[in-house]
Amino acid sequence: MTHTQSGVLLDIHTSALAGMGSMPRHFERWAALAADDHHPDADLSEELFRSLLVDGDDALAALWSRHLTAWDFAEDPQWGAGSQARTDERRAVVYERLRFGTGLRKVLDEVVPVAQMPGATVITRDFTPWYTAERAAARSFYWTAYEQKLRDKGWPDAAIASLDQASRAVVERLTDPEQPSARQAKGLVVGYVQSGKTANFTGVAAKAIDAGYRLVIVLGGTLNLLRAQTQRRLDMELIGQENILRGADVMDIDSLVGVDYVGDDEDWPEFVRHGGRPSTLGAFDIERLTTRDNDYKSLSQGIRALEFEKRVPTRPLHDPANLHHAAARILVVKKNKAVLTKLVKDLKQIHGILGELPALIIDDESDQASVNTSDPKKWERGSTERTAINGLISKLLGLLPRAQYVGYTATPFANVFIDPGDDMDIFPSNFLISLPRPAGYMGVQDFHDLDSPVPVEERTYANSQEKAHVRGIYESTGDRLQEAMDAFVLSGALKLYRADHGVPDAAFRHHTMLAHESVRQDDHADLALRINSMWHQAGYSSAVGHARLAALWEADFAPVSSAQASGLPSPPSYDELRPYVHSARQRIGSGGQPVIVVNGDTDRYFDQLDLDFDRTPNVWKILVGGTKLSRGFTVEGLTVTYYRRTTQQADTLMQMGRWFGFRPGYRDLVRLYIGREEPFGRDKFVDLYEAYEAVCRDEETFREQLAQYAVLVDGQPQVAPAQIPPLVAQHLPWLKPSARNKMFNAELVEIRSPGRPIEPASYPLNSAVTKRNTERWRPLLHALNTTPVAFSNPPDNSSTLTRTFTALTGIVTHGELLSVLSQLEWDRPRYFDPHLAYLRQLDGTLAQVDDWLLVSPRLTSDKRVDASVLGSAPLSLVRRSIQAGKSSFGRIASVEHRTAAQRLIDKAATGGSTQIGSGTGVALVYPVVEGSSFGSVQSAVHNGTADSSKIVMAFTLIPPRSAASGDRRLVRFRAKNSRFMDDATVPITASP
Repeated sequence: MTHTQSGVLLDIHTSALAGMGSMPRHFERWAALAADDHHPDADLSEELFRSLLVDGDDALAALWSRHLTAWDFAEDPQWGAGSQARTDERRAVVYERLRFGTGLRKVLDEVVPVAQMPGATVITRDFTPWYTAERAAARSFYWTAYEQKLRDKGWPDAAIASLDQASRAVVERLTDPEQPSARQAKGLVVGYVQSGKTANFTGVAAKAIDAGYRLVIVLGGTLNLLRAQTQRRLDMELIGQENILRGADVMDIDSLVGVDYVGDDEDWPEFVRHGGRPSTLGAFDIERLTTRDNDYKSLSQGIRALEFEKRVPTRPLHDPANLHHAAARILVVKKNKAVLTKLVKDLKQIHGILGELPALIIDDESDQASVNTSDPKKWERGSTERTAINGLISKLLGLLPRAQYVGYTATPFANVFIDPGDDMDIFPSNFLISLPRPAGYMGVQDFHDLDSPVPVEERTYANSQEKAHVRGIYESTGDRLQEAMDAFVLSGALKLYRADHGVPDAAFRHHTMLAHESVRQDDHADLALRINSMWHQAGYSSAVGHARLAALWEADFAPVSSAQASGLPSPPSYDELRPYVHSARQRIGSGGQPVIVVNGDTDRYFDQLDLDFDRTPNVWKILVGGTKLSRGFTVEGLTVTYYRRTTQQADTLMQMGRWFGFRPGYRDLVRLYIGREEPFGRDKFVDLYEAYEAVCRDEETFREQLAQYAVLVDGQPQVAPAQIPPLVAQHLPWLKPSARNKMFNAELVEIRSPGRPIEPASYPLNSAVTKRNTERWRPLLHALNTTPVAFSNPPDNSSTLTRTFTALTGIVTHGELLSVLSQLEWDRPRYFDPHLAYLRQLDGTLAQVDDWLLVSPRLTSDKRVDASVLGSAPLSLVRRSIQAGKSSFGRIASVEHRTAAQRLIDKAATGGSTQIGSGTGVALVYPVVEGSSFGSVQSAVHNGTADSSKIVMAFTLIPPRSAASGDRRLVRFRAKNSRFMDDATVPITASP
């Protein structure tokens, strides 16, 4: 087929797909209609279509990738026949509607595989649907431009479709900007640390202004630098050149006075171009009331800048006749009392129109300028700055009755969410949206072997994220600072090598290392001086220095890159890399200063640093800092992190996770040097790595809970946003409404877990209580047989080997188990009650559970300690540590044990188990000694008998799948005060 014929077919397919609108239809008919006028003789056969795809017609493949992916991601479309988004079943529905044959389906699946990734999790109150696919398609000027910009930046179709759906989930829960009555909606969007939240709220802003929102206020950080970065991002990817120029001629210097970017920003050519002023193209203009260099100021041209002209003066602004012809205004303002006070003052001078104005307030880092949730005492005291900012946001909401508030955060436990008592005006009472982990993102799963079934001794650079990226700093290994700096130089050389061998070098523009040892500014100066001295003594141009780098290359970087990034160019030897080491050293040491200290929190401080990653061509430096780097300020190109604390402090763990983010082209080069506790040590230091993992597990568990409870039952939500705080309190017990005269109104009554693990972790460590709890386990411990039973897990994606372990087992009735669980005391009163409420119904009220298989696993470690507990057969004692800053353990059951137990439950549900019946649950039982050192276990045993005051009998229960209710609800709440059903908090003194 000729190139011209291929182009003709592409035109026909493009027209046919465009004609279908938002749903797949009989493709042959639509293609025939598209070809009829100009190409009546075109070959529209599936055979030709299939052969072009097989031969690598990129344009045709790209066209179908966009449309198939969009249909794959569509949430609950009317044409979807009940299929779930991003599944093979959905794709099959699409093919059926297109009437495609088997051969073409197979080729399309190979060219455009289904992106089987999770969607956004939405916890919501009921809302009136208004943002339909048809309405979104009818007005999509700025969203279409933004979508194309992302495609030009190299975003894959699946990532764009995911953003499309996630941003739609926000916009559709806002109020219809055209509706006659005024109503506010408030929500929270939870992303991951440095995972692209800005992209989401840019998409939300694009869709919102297309839909009719005419005032958008973005609260963009507490520093001018951060505010300017947000402004630039919106200007570049959403607002565009024509709106910035406002008619100015780029060739006329005089007309460019006061216009930012032109002439001083090398990326100006990359700013979105609409092809003309949007108002001349059938859309509407966007007027900026802030610029890159200027935050909001009292309007020099008077209040007219905020006046909205009406095409039909007798109708309100929100009437469609006026709304879609009015220009939109966008402000990106700093979260600063003086700035927000000016804005509030100016808005107060506008009379009448504010009640008609659909407005959107986007609060980036919505828990910033607020208390530190890792410090309960500070949290309880409150914060003057937080009160001032929240008060001004509340005033904005009061002045704008049609304003919608959407907060963005990377912390699921953000106090703006969990602390509704602090300021009810911005509590996300309407929706909470948890964004999915985006493709290409390096997060906790990429630095920790969470739930990996691969035994520690079998882990390699290929199957272990910890081995690939984490380098522990132990007392016995020294501080490893020189090695970390060598890794920084070496990884920089590898980036330059890759840029020279075909890898786009845009991702390598910046190259940074972060060193953090203390929160004290004096310590930062000392560390910076030390690193400077080490740099000048490192000898990177000497034989000694090259020998050291060559050894690190051979032992570390070469094997990791081979295992993790075999598709990227890699030098065959260090000699090939050596010239690039010289270039990397020159870049890092430019100006004679390889180190920059970043520990201030004022605009003046950051101005003198000259550390603007957007406007500086190349930042190749080692940054030394503390908590000032922890919020909002993104360290671009971060490749090596040196994070070491020498005390028991663990207060900034989540905020200091700067090693998370997107690392295109160099994720295999990322290294985390982090403080570790010596194996079997004396608990002298906090194991920062394990502490961080524990905090991240809490977050992931909470996200999993949200996803589980977000499933609609009979079309209704199981959980409303106001009912989430009690779930959060399961993880962080000290959280409570800050106002002492308020309490959470929602009380968690029951958690149902058919076929799912129940694993409490908040055990009391008081020796007297521990001893009482252990004594209560006596009848169950004596039910364990003395002969070990073998369990196995077959090979899977993580291991080609069958993994086995042995355990003591026994069968007890449901009543016997429930009798013990009902007597247990917990670190927090009523902590286990929601689970007990469920378990008590499994005697036939909710579903019948006959009995439980007790499983007490035996450890295989050489350091294993077996001991009798209250006269039982010898049991393997296990070590578990209390999470840093909390009162609970991390995970109790090991991955292999829980996997085996889950397999028993799953097989029993389908009648495939010979070990247990469909009415039997599994209880993993562990005699736990608190502490991370081997000595703590030894001290709990005397003459083969465990001291019951030092043994915490911990457990994980997996009820049978049959233990489910007919209504399929997994949680049940009750309101403490029924007069305030929709309120997150109520006055303690309020009578029911």
